[in-house]
Amino acid sequence: MDLYFLAKTLHILSSTVLFGFGAGTAWYFWNAHLTRDPAIIARVGKMVVRADWIFTGSSGVLQPLSGLWLMHLAGYRLTEPWLVVTYGLYVLAFLCWAPVVWLQIKATRLAEIARQQGLPLGHDYARTMWLWFALGWPAFLGLGAIYWLMVAKPELW
Repeated sequence: MDLYFLAKTLHILSSTVLFGFGAGTAWYFWNAHLTRDPAIIARVGKMVVRADWIFTGSSGVLQPLSGLWLMHLAGYRLTEPWLVVTYGLYVLAFLCWAPVVWLQIKATRLAEIARQQGLPLGHDYARTMWLWFALGWPAFLGLGAIYWLMVAKPELW
């Protein structure tokens, strides 16, 4: 088997899982949030957090590993400008994703408490979701820009 083809396939598949599950779990969690029903939010939140750890987390680890392997096989320098920008965007996405997962856990816990007590969602929940929403966009847009950089490989400087 051609190692370059294998590395490229792993890199493409893991990027698809990373981006797809990230967008998918965000979609489901946001739509659960829009119901304002603590029981739905708690149930969906538990699934979203589990999926983020299993799929988004593992593909997030596989991405740089397969990327380094692919760079080595293709002969790219680590300092290619489009790769340097990619590293920065990937770090940005991770720095947003890590607190987003923690915020999902917190929002899920707050929804579960509200469900158990038969109370509406409080201000702490609203603030948690506002931060979750605000941090999700830079991660999403950063990963989208990385896709463009991987395909275009532009001359940046």
